[in-house]
Amino acid sequence: MAEVMVRDGTWTFDGEILRIVPGRDRSVKKLRQLLGEVRVPLEAVAGIAYEPGKKGGRLRLRLREGADPFNQAARGRIADAADPYQLVVDADRTGAAEYFVDEVRNALVIEQVPDGPSERYLMPGPALPVVVPAGDGTATFDGESIRLEWNWAAEEGKKSAGPQRLALKDLSGVEWFPTAGLENGYLRFQVRGAAAHKLAPKHDPSCLVLWGFDKETRTTALLVAAVLARLPHPSDAQLPSATEPPSIEPPAAPAGGDDPDSLLRRLRELGELHRDGILTDEEFTTAKQALLRRF
Repeated sequence: MAEVMVRDGTWTFDGEILRIVPGRDRSVKKLRQLLGEVRVPLEAVAGIAYEPGKKGGRLRLRLREGADPFNQAARGRIADAADPYQLVVDADRTGAAEYFVDEVRNALVIEQVPDGPSERYLMPGPALPVVVPAGDGTATFDGESIRLEWNWAAEEGKKSAGPQRLALKDLSGVEWFPTAGLENGYLRFQVRGAAAHKLAPKHDPSCLVLWGFDKETRTTALLVAAVLARLPHPSDAQLPSATEPPSIEPPAAPAGGDDPDSLLRRLRELGELHRDGILTDEEFTTAKQALLRRF
């Protein structure tokens, strides 16, 4: 058995399963801790590499396209530090990391594991239920349906429509576009037969507006992965990519990032969340500083 145990977490490999356990150090991103232990079968692995650095290095595990619903959902939408398939290696464990890479690579050769796309998910989605607290409401997924409930920030159209319950069997996909600059992101559930993209996210009763908080991002990643794990696999030629529809572009940041009206609006939203007790003092301060840095 090969093992790398560092502050950032522990990776072990027994020849068949690569077991990833996040560390408990305060530096470990909350998303990885929420995801918990991840068990990667060898057949889901496309490659592995060790990248040496000045104070240690980094292990990177590359999965086959379509093998893991979490990887499918989070790719390009979360920071490297929150990626469960990367491990920061301390300086005194570089030898163990290099040995670990050799063991996994040898097993891939011996078992003749292809590095091309997988035609089915080889790993399960995150544990249920998953709850996403977003800008204008909350989404809850229990494995069979998604319930959307609106808060004070929702537009009147959504409030008038009331809470929504979307059955999984009625969904064709889900779109997740994170916040860009001072522009809000969104999480849209695509309902079969519905007129796609006719309404702006703030008016669409099948869509949540995202404000870009860390807590929002990590829970969104888990929910999208959980939904994808239960939808038809993206290798189905009749399905568009569930998270990367070709006709939709992410919201663009304002030119120069210096729109004062957008900044003031976001600051007011933060102040209201803090006053209502939704954000703690620490969360409010962190979010405000991040917003001002973007401006």
